[in-house]
Amino acid sequence: QVQLVESGGGLVQAGGSLRLSCAASGRIFNSYTMGWFRQAPGKEREFVGATSWRGDQLSYQDSVKGRFTISTDNAKNTVYLQMNSLKPEDTAVYYCAAAPFVLPGTGSRPQSYGYWGQGTQVTVSS
Repeated sequence: QVQLVESGGGLVQAGGSLRLSCAASGRIFNSYTMGWFRQAPGKEREFVGATSWRGDQLSYQDSVKGRFTISTDNAKNTVYLQMNSLKPEDTAVYYCAAAPFVLPGTGSRPQSYGYWGQGTQVTVSS
């Protein structure tokens, strides 16, 4: 079993920054894929980005490329999502997810992940 706990959300003005953390517990191996998703009110959950547990094989949704960065600290069992130049449209509940194995090309699909955190709210004011 893997447990994920997100933290770091909050209210920030447009143009500001936040760093989300995802603390993982349980048996996580280098083969795991760690994903970040978000869900705004009335919208479907959407992919933000993903990384291997080692911190390589990074991928991002086009709308966040150049603004968001995913990193890992294996010693702390934590994955981070650094968000810069935030926009009001980034407002959502952000979720961390984990999967022991993801088929090539499917890492952006929520159904590829079996473990989820509870989510943390990010609100960007204009």
